[in-house]
Amino acid sequence: MSSFYPEFSTRFAALLPQLAGRRLVVVGHARPDGDCIGAQVALARALIARGLDVTCVNPDPVPRRLQFLVRGMKFLRTDDILPTAAEYTAIFVDCADHARAGDRLKRALPEPIVAIDHHLSNNGFAAHNFIDTGSSATCEILAGILLDLGLVIDAQTAQALYVGILTDTGQFRFNSTSQKTFLLAAELMARGARPAEAGYELYERESLGKLRLLERFLATFQMECDGRVCIGRLPVGVFEATGTNSEDTEGLVDYARCIDGVAVGVLIEERTDGSVKASLRANDPAYRLDLIAAQFNGGGHACAAGLNLKQGAADFRARLVAALTRQVAAVEAQRVAPPTT
Repeated sequence: MSSFYPEFSTRFAALLPQLAGRRLVVVGHARPDGDCIGAQVALARALIARGLDVTCVNPDPVPRRLQFLVRGMKFLRTDDILPTAAEYTAIFVDCADHARAGDRLKRALPEPIVAIDHHLSNNGFAAHNFIDTGSSATCEILAGILLDLGLVIDAQTAQALYVGILTDTGQFRFNSTSQKTFLLAAELMARGARPAEAGYELYERESLGKLRLLERFLATFQMECDGRVCIGRLPVGVFEATGTNSEDTEGLVDYARCIDGVAVGVLIEERTDGSVKASLRANDPAYRLDLIAAQFNGGGHACAAGLNLKQGAADFRARLVAALTRQVAAVEAQRVAPPTT
C-alpha cells in the first residue's frame, strides 16, 4: 500500500463510515479553477463508487475549458441547493475559508464535516480538516489519500486529479512542484489520466475573444518598484468589448509575472459597482503574497493569492503598490544583508 499521506489517510478511513447514509454535497469555490473542479469530480466519484449519495455545487458555472472533466456528473449552482440545503452534509474542497463558496452557501451549510485544502490562509473551518500547505494542489492531497486507501480511481477520476495538479503547478513549473507531485502524476497516468487530452483542452482551445482580452490587458502594463512589480488592468467594459467574461481572465496574470526582472505580477479587474478583484503572482515564495492579500481581506498561497475588495476600492492601487514596495524591499534587503556572526 502507498503512503503518500499516512496521517490524513488514517483519519479519512476512520471518517468514511460516518458518511454512510448521508446526502453529501462537495462544495467548490467561486470562479472555480482546475484544482477546484478536479477535486470535486474526483472526490464525488470516489464516494459514489462506495454507494454514497453525492452532488457537487459551486456558486459559479463550470468553466468551458473544464467541461470535459464533468461529463456525466451532477453539478448544481447555489440557487439550486438552497431550498434543501439542510438535508445535506457538506464537504468543502480547495476553499481557503468557509466564505470562498459565497456567503449564501456559508449560511446554508454552516457546519461542514470535511475541508480538504492546501492554502496557507486556511485555519480549518470544518469538523475534520485535511489541510497541507506544502502540497501543490488540493488534488495532490486527494490523490494521495485515495491511493493510500485503495479507493476506486477510474480513468475519469484520474484525469480530474491530474488536471488539478497540472493547473495548480503551472504545468509542473511552480515552486510547489515536488518529487511527490511527479510520483502521484505517474500513478494517475497508470490509472487512465491522459496528459495529451488535458493539455489540449486546457491550453489549446482559446477563443478569439480571450486573445483580444489578453491584448487589452497587455496594453495596460505599468511597472512599479523599480521594475520589480508589473501591474495590468481589466477596466470596466472590457468583457463586453471583447465578447468575453470573467472566466477568460484565467492565466492572464502570469503574463505580468513572467517578464524578465519582475518579481510580482498583478491583475486588477475593475467592476461596474466600483469594487475590484486582484490576482497576485510571484516566482519566489519569499514574497508571501498571501500576507499581501490578507491586508485586503484576501488570501491564498505564498506565490499566488487573490482578493475581492468592495470597500476602499478607490485608492486600492496606491495602497497595493505601497504594500508591495515594502514587501519587495524587505525581501531583497534580507538577501543582500551580510551574515551575522
